[in-house]
Amino acid sequence: MEVNAAFLQLFALFSFIASFTQAVKYTPDWKSLDSRPLPAWYDESKIGIFLHWGLFSVPAYKSAWFVYFYNHNYPDYVKFVHDNYGPDFTFADFAPLFHATFYNPDGWADIFEASGAKYVVLVTKHHEGFTLWPSNHSWNWNAGDVGPKRDLVAELATAVKKKKDMHFGVYHSLFEFFNPLYLADKKNNYKTQDFVRNKALPELYELVNNYKPDVIWSDGDWEAPDTYWNSTEFIAWLYNESPVKDTVVTNDRWGNNTRCHHGGFWNCHDKFNPGKLFTPKWENCMTVDKRAWTHRRDVTAEDCNTVNELITVMAETVSCGGNLLMNVGPSADGRIIPIFEQRLRQFGAWMKVNGEAIYKSKPWHTQSDTFDKEVWYTSKKDVNGTSVYAIILSWPEYNVLTLGAPVTGPNTVIEMLGYSKPFQFYSGLNNTIEVVFPKIPVTMMPSYDAWVLKMTNLANQHVPTGHKPARDAFVQPIDMIDFL
Repeated sequence: MEVNAAFLQLFALFSFIASFTQAVKYTPDWKSLDSRPLPAWYDESKIGIFLHWGLFSVPAYKSAWFVYFYNHNYPDYVKFVHDNYGPDFTFADFAPLFHATFYNPDGWADIFEASGAKYVVLVTKHHEGFTLWPSNHSWNWNAGDVGPKRDLVAELATAVKKKKDMHFGVYHSLFEFFNPLYLADKKNNYKTQDFVRNKALPELYELVNNYKPDVIWSDGDWEAPDTYWNSTEFIAWLYNESPVKDTVVTNDRWGNNTRCHHGGFWNCHDKFNPGKLFTPKWENCMTVDKRAWTHRRDVTAEDCNTVNELITVMAETVSCGGNLLMNVGPSADGRIIPIFEQRLRQFGAWMKVNGEAIYKSKPWHTQSDTFDKEVWYTSKKDVNGTSVYAIILSWPEYNVLTLGAPVTGPNTVIEMLGYSKPFQFYSGLNNTIEVVFPKIPVTMMPSYDAWVLKMTNLANQHVPTGHKPARDAFVQPIDMIDFL
């Protein structure tokens, strides 16, 4: 009876907590919306894939902003179109050429799973306004009516959600370069909202209700404040009533006054990487192709980040509390081109060995080592204490690694992930430690691009709570280069 009574009390307590949690209603203001706890899956995931795919993938020339540069008569874009398509060709004429013939969403999902990514964010509508789903609010300017005549969003959402521990997300551009409704609102100094009420918001509700994404990655916000976009109204619905209210996360691009100020997680600007511990939760969205977000017809291996460069960015990002969102641009015919697939699979092979140091990790009290700046730290706490992970970006000279941050104790153990034997270490000069790397046969090398030391029972193993800088510390003006 005592056991049953205790169980009933515990059940009642959990029921009360659950009912209290469900009873929380967020009001359409940033103070309330920013108080919502970020769903745990997002911070635990660490790695995501970003996909810039759309009509700009057809010319595959330089930039996802192709239509902007062409319609504004940038000479190189005009020459490219005239030379390849003729002088009377318009951007709208690319739509029938967007066939997605070889689009295999299950194959894409296999690649993303192999990369080690835990979430995928698809550009469902970029700034030219063409939607990759048959939107009821984008008549004859969507993938259902013209081009592939398929629901590209639904197919990828289904494929990604079939994978274990993988989440699907959507990117959506609020504004459109040349939409007459938007241009009219802009001319009225955003005192009217015809574009928002008839186009932008209905699309967002449609995306959420139809595809139930766990990430809403907003963009195209920078010309008008959040009050024009009715951002808080939408997000309050998203958090209170939507079919994904308990799992969805949002970024900070909801108006020209919200970046690095409001939202579920912050990405502030493209390729945001503060280089030091930063809270609230943030994300570094960057590109595998160093020169563009979209697929380029002339991309080369030399244009792309090597797997070591990707691991380096990831190590710094995760050590400082961020997630890494790696972008690749699929081709217009629906392929993840070989160089992108190779890079993603190479990255995933490294993560398969070393993911323990990344997934569900937390920042340590030191990010880059005080002695060796090519070493980045993460940590993880369990019932046995805290494990500290040192991500080593280059093999140490003479097989001896000097570290300044860890303080060892009598029970400290240092080992390399993927290698079975513990490493020897001893005290060095100026309160450093010297870790001796054994001569590992090449066939037993756990990885070739970077290595992870796992340290347990350190004397200074505690994990900090982080710090929060001034909200304006990392706000930067919009730079068109970020969107190329």
